[in-house]
Amino acid sequence: MPDLRRHLVPMVGRDPGEEHRASTPLELLFDLSFVVAISVSAGELHHEVAAGHLHDGLVGYLTTFFAIWWAWMNFTWFSSSFDTDDVAYRLLTFVQITGVLVLAVGIPDAYEGDFALATVGYVIMRLAMVTFWLRAARASEGRHTAATRYAIGIAVVQVFWVARLFVLEDHGLATFLVLVLAELAVPAIAEPDARETAWHPEHIAERYGLFTIIVIGESILAATGAIRTALDGGFSTELLTIAAGGLVLVFGLWWLYFERSAHEGLTEIGRGAFLWGYGHYVLFAALAALGAGIGVAAEVPGEHGLAISPVGQALAVGIPAGIALATMALLQAFLHHEAPARTLRLLAAALAIVVLGAIAEIPLGVDVALMGLVMAVTVAVDVVILAAPSPAPGPDGEAPQPV
Repeated sequence: MPDLRRHLVPMVGRDPGEEHRASTPLELLFDLSFVVAISVSAGELHHEVAAGHLHDGLVGYLTTFFAIWWAWMNFTWFSSSFDTDDVAYRLLTFVQITGVLVLAVGIPDAYEGDFALATVGYVIMRLAMVTFWLRAARASEGRHTAATRYAIGIAVVQVFWVARLFVLEDHGLATFLVLVLAELAVPAIAEPDARETAWHPEHIAERYGLFTIIVIGESILAATGAIRTALDGGFSTELLTIAAGGLVLVFGLWWLYFERSAHEGLTEIGRGAFLWGYGHYVLFAALAALGAGIGVAAEVPGEHGLAISPVGQALAVGIPAGIALATMALLQAFLHHEAPARTLRLLAAALAIVVLGAIAEIPLGVDVALMGLVMAVTVAVDVVILAAPSPAPGPDGEAPQPV
């Protein structure tokens, strides 16, 4: 008779100081399923903005992206604390992947106001998390209370997500915002001490870095599409310039995000890890929206139902790029206690990128290229300052704060 203990490992919790903790192949497969959902959501945003339906596009994008991000984030922090990689763990993760794909299929309907299928996919993912937390509650005595609170809190909120489809549908956006607040409140209520579930700082930093690359991939794909369009329709300098400027924006955002590892900051941040993790919703959404914006900028007026002005096309690139840069600056200042001068530099660059998009007199291709130039200069200044030798200690023995 097979020894089932090998296939059902007790979830007593991982060691937060474990050396060489890295993402597992299962976590990478989990991330891969989210590529599909992000791509569908960003693609729908592209079409809505290009058609001039800005309000509907933003509502559909921000709501569906919340479901994508929140499900990914919850599993990521849980796996950092309790990953056993046994048979039950793998099967439950497969259930979550299935939920992601159901959500992805339902995203186009959600943009039209029908959240039924998207909600089903979301609830599938969340109920799998309830089962995960129940396993942890049963096996981990020291974390029993927090795990039980998580399981109950998540389950209760899912009841209301389902009820929203039947009895609360006339107040769709209002009830959505209330339930979002309920979802965000569950970790704070379940785990008053952010260290109670003993997540691994280095592992979390790597996982967030990988997801950042995934959402940046949307912009890479959009820039590639612009180049393809430029070549298929005959050589177009403007489209190639848009693609080049978009790529420089993407490269700059990648550079600035990975310039410093989040590992050290997360080791010391404690309760603030919740805020750092929550703040990535804005960053991830903006990075994926940048891909949609580059796609919109690459549209040719009069084709494919394009119904916005060149200024609108430029802002479709500048606004998400500026939001991404500003959010990144604030998150890094919070995590690493950055010098105010650096944060202000990045915020000023973010504002300049958005303002450039609003200047109607600049041709679209030149506009996006100038945004890329601002990003390139920002990165170059950051590199030069970071590479400068440390100032000599002052009379009190402490080195002045870097700028």
